[in-house]
Amino acid sequence: MKNNEEAVSPVIGVILMVAITVILAAVIAAFVFGLAGSTGTTKNVGLTIAQNSSGYAYVTVQGGTDLASLNNLTFSINGSPNSASFTLPDGGLPSYPLSVGQIVYTSDIDNSKVTVIGKFSDGSTQVLLEKQF
Repeated sequence: MKNNEEAVSPVIGVILMVAITVILAAVIAAFVFGLAGSTGTTKNVGLTIAQNSSGYAYVTVQGGTDLASLNNLTFSINGSPNSASFTLPDGGLPSYPLSVGQIVYTSDIDNSKVTVIGKFSDGSTQVLLEKQF
């Protein structure tokens, strides 16, 4: 008696090729029809925050590739929904774009969590810094 097992390998190969084709078609369709979603980009702005002896926080601008597109900088204390504006050492409001080395001040922040939020010229907002004092 002669064993004939030649047909097993080609059948498995065809099934695998069909499965790979279906998977590739599903992935391509997901991208074409927008089902994969979109990815946002994060902005790059360097800030440091510290507290002075009066209990106020001061933020120093360190730089970043997106500093020029930053057109508003606000902060919130302990997660309050109302964001407040920073002030300059003379009490005025900062003008944008901010420059490297510029320092802006918050209100009294003793024992508080300060969140610094940046708004950019493309309309996006991003948390740039968060620190518990």
